[in-house]
Amino acid sequence: MKTVFVTLVILVFAATSWVSAQVLRGNPKEGQVVYEKNCLRCHGNKLDGNGPDSRDLIVRPANLQSPLIRAKTDWELLVTISNGVLFSPMHGFRGKLTDQHMLDVLSYIRSVSPADIVS
Repeated sequence: MKTVFVTLVILVFAATSWVSAQVLRGNPKEGQVVYEKNCLRCHGNKLDGNGPDSRDLIVRPANLQSPLIRAKTDWELLVTISNGVLFSPMHGFRGKLTDQHMLDVLSYIRSVSPADIVS
């Protein structure tokens, strides 16, 4: 029983540290390049959801500057970037972008629109 508990603790810490390390390695300058190529047409220059293609969409792109989006965890945003949003024009980028590119985009988004800090 003790061995199972120790194994579970190690797995939890290993997974948590891996996710944290992944999030911290994004390069915002590289992310800006990837964003401009893949995201800007919908989310816009200001990340406000007002890109040139946004007016043609039934479901509006997310305003990445909004408090709702800024309050999301990095993990939640990575899942959205990777898998997309069901019943919306936000498609997933897994297979189109590398994991590093997705981390870079997240880092760029956070550099322009940092997460809200709840006190």
